Amino acid sequence: MIKAVLFDLDGTLANTAPDLGHALNRQRVARGLAALPIALIRIEASAGARGLLGLGFNIRPGDSEYDAMHSEFLDFYAERLCQETSLFPGVAELLDQLDDLRLPWGVVTNKPARFTIPLMQELGLGQRAACVVSGGDTPHSKPHPEPLLRASNAINIGPGECIYLGDDIRDVQASLAAGMEPVIARYGYLGNVSPPESWGARYLINRPQELLGYL
Repeated sequence: MIKAVLFDLDGTLANTAPDLGHALNRQRVARGLAALPIALIRIEASAGARGLLGLGFNIRPGDSEYDAMHSEFLDFYAERLCQETSLFPGVAELLDQLDDLRLPWGVVTNKPARFTIPLMQELGLGQRAACVVSGGDTPHSKPHPEPLLRASNAINIGPGECIYLGDDIRDVQASLAAGMEPVIARYGYLGNVSPPESWGARYLINRPQELLGYL
């Protein structure tokens, strides 16, 4: 029996791509490059700064320019954290229903706490979540199971009694490794690695409210 629901943040609870994309396009325009369309940015948004810098400049960690570009990207993003970011349609209603059912819910994300905590406050969720585990809170990030296990421990509910909803293959990998039931948010960003049907989750949903059907 499911006793708690955990969520990824970017691409699952909140549509953060517009503000992430603004930071990336600010970097591109400053270097004489054309701004990228939001539809292209959405694909890499769940991969965070690493994925977006790869998209925008074809650079990876370890490249000579990467550290400086990464730092600049994060600074630009911090200046515009929640200008166009919003909860996905139906998420607010889902969270209200979980509260009504007295099912605790929390957030597990690779997004650094520097951004996660203020963003949760801006979205009006900071005081409602039973737990929030950000990137850097544990030695390993998703797809390692450690962040999900940290959340499970924080709410004192066993991993096998938790659902984890995410929009990236790493979310499914982390869920399975932690012993949680993964559910894929098909309305999210999904990346471009492989079709979500091949990620190993039994359940995929097209709208947030469909999650209630699995509880």
